[in-house]
Amino acid sequence: MNEIIKNIEAAQLKAEVPQFNVGDTVKVYGKIKEGNRERIQVFEGIVIKKQGGSVRATFTVRKNSNGVGVEKTWPLHSPSVEKVEVIRHGKVRRAKLTYLRGRVGKRAKVKELVK
Repeated sequence: MNEIIKNIEAAQLKAEVPQFNVGDTVKVYGKIKEGNRERIQVFEGIVIKKQGGSVRATFTVRKNSNGVGVEKTWPLHSPSVEKVEVIRHGKVRRAKLTYLRGRVGKRAKVKELVK
């Protein structure tokens, strides 16, 4: 039974997975279906957590929209995620940035990683 599930999951993995980490600012191009039309909507924000592995891997992106914090969790290998584009790399020392939920304005920023 376990081998069957592994084979099904392996077929659903994306060939090219974008390389990004927690703290990075990303643009997620997500497909949205409205009636019989399909369009792509961009969601730009900071990655506050990555979790799971294999097909079940997800990542959460947070942004402030008109003074209200908005978070979306995206499956990494989902066909509804067209692409993930990294805008800038963040310098963080945590695996999960849940502390950003209580901050607004300049305090909610993450320093840029300079290489």
